[in-house]
Amino acid sequence: MKLLICVLFVLPAAIVFAQGTSVNKSGFTDIASPAMLAQLLTANDSTDKQKVTSVFNWVTDNIAYNVKAFQHNGPFDITSYWVDEEEDTAATLKPLNERVAEMVMRRRTAVCDGYARLFKILCDYAGVKCEIVTGFAKTSVNRIDAQFKSNHKWNAVFIDSNWYLLDATWASGYINYRNEFEKNYNASYFLASPAEFIKDHYPEDPRWTLLKDAPLAKELNNTPFKTSAFNRYYITSFSPAGGIIEANVSDSIVFELQTNRPKKSLWVADILYADTASIALMQCCGFVQPENILNGNKVSYSYKVTSPDIEWLNVIYNDELIMRYKLNIKKDTTLNTVPPVNLE
Repeated sequence: MKLLICVLFVLPAAIVFAQGTSVNKSGFTDIASPAMLAQLLTANDSTDKQKVTSVFNWVTDNIAYNVKAFQHNGPFDITSYWVDEEEDTAATLKPLNERVAEMVMRRRTAVCDGYARLFKILCDYAGVKCEIVTGFAKTSVNRIDAQFKSNHKWNAVFIDSNWYLLDATWASGYINYRNEFEKNYNASYFLASPAEFIKDHYPEDPRWTLLKDAPLAKELNNTPFKTSAFNRYYITSFSPAGGIIEANVSDSIVFELQTNRPKKSLWVADILYADTASIALMQCCGFVQPENILNGNKVSYSYKVTSPDIEWLNVIYNDELIMRYKLNIKKDTTLNTVPPVNLE
């Protein structure tokens, strides 16, 4: 059985999905407008939770996974099947999420990107605050994946003053050993407990763990976490290789990557949460003036550890977050040394 994440894998049928029963609203299969569909689905709902339930059940019951995405030769990168373009503000063009949602409703198939965008736009029209979350989905809780990078999309919804996590793709069913989609609703991915969700969903933005102290992914022992932007720059090598860095205060850490892209601007932000807004703020206000060393296709940047409180190092390339490292500050054992006592 193959979980419907954006990376293909096989697991024993007994451990992939717990059997679940959903109360799905059927019908409305001929509706072409997300706005109309959202209105019909939630017409009898009085609370945000009821609206989210109605939308989630319809999406998981009526949208099949795009199995054709797996039926090709060579290495598969599902990120090529999702849309990562900037919004076009032209008045004649509908918002991106709505365009993707209409396409999914018309085709009745999607990969994770389509599931997440359709669910969001339906929630938007139903008056429920919803976000799309991009991150890494583990192929097995008990296995350390070699590729630790963004490969999946899911959603977060705001209900009764709290955020909740859900994954319509994984809740909809699975791909069997014959490469056929089988509908099989899995309720464990609906308004899931953050402590359980983090076991197989690791977001690019750690705020979407919804946990105060999120556990570290085991994959960090082997490699840093790579965001979806990492793939756009055709990076062939990088260092440090491991995702956890041990250092002392005042140490300098050299970050290096190799790419054939013409523009090469590399620097490191040590704030806890690095996103597009914070990167733009640091750039526009003159906080960041990276001094890079170029050597052919390689670019390097030296970062100096200035505080024992720094926990994460975010690698920024051409103004985009591409990798995240965990920084462990070594303890100064000399502070605990007891001076010898001279006996009279």
